Amino acid sequence: MPESTGTDLIYLRDATVAEFDASVVAVDPETREIALDRTAFYAGGGGQPCDTGTITGTSTWPVEAVRKQGAVAWHRLGGDAPLPDVGSAVHGSLNWDDRYYLMRTHTAMHVLCGTIFRDYGALVTGGNMALDGARMDFEMDSADFTPERVAEIEQRVNAEIAAGHDVRVNTLPREEAFQIPDLIRTKINLLPEGITEIRTVEIVGLDLQADGGTHVANTREVGGIRIVGTRSKGKANKRLEIVLTDPA
Repeated sequence: MPESTGTDLIYLRDATVAEFDASVVAVDPETREIALDRTAFYAGGGGQPCDTGTITGTSTWPVEAVRKQGAVAWHRLGGDAPLPDVGSAVHGSLNWDDRYYLMRTHTAMHVLCGTIFRDYGALVTGGNMALDGARMDFEMDSADFTPERVAEIEQRVNAEIAAGHDVRVNTLPREEAFQIPDLIRTKINLLPEGITEIRTVEIVGLDLQADGGTHVANTREVGGIRIVGTRSKGKANKRLEIVLTDPA
């Protein structure tokens, strides 16, 4: 399939879509992957895992993994059933509980890094999330990484979550995005020159980042966080490990 046609990524506009109809536009029998003209399956990236679920047509196939190659999203299908033909209509269904948990987690991580930058001036150096928790690394000296400081961070992050910040997704021209200081501090300038539009996720009043992942609409949906582990990854690189608590 020519990459110029691409896959319409529904989740970029609406992260709440859990089921969708699509057409098969390419099939790779060797990898058991199919490309669709549109999809709600997140292809992974930015520390957020890809979605799983099912695709139904002449059979029902488990979606084991999703990846992007250029502008095309490829879905790896499990099972033994013959793959659908190019041009056939299919119906996709996400494992919604998993997706929604990752949405809550991703938003929680943005609240975490926004709070730590605002209150302590520490920048993020890395992060990753899974269905059993998440971790985020910060430029922070050992002297600032005491048990008392960690407890304070947890309290402040939970206060921001409970404050009910709206989460806004927007797409900006590259030149406009480069004028926003909050985006520059998250190293937006490292994006390849070929990217002419920047998708941003804003925790209103707290955080703004370039981001291609999925999020909840308001921080109250997160519930809360618990910091369950800390690690020193170097003299000025400290890790916080978190899990979510359910909304009240």
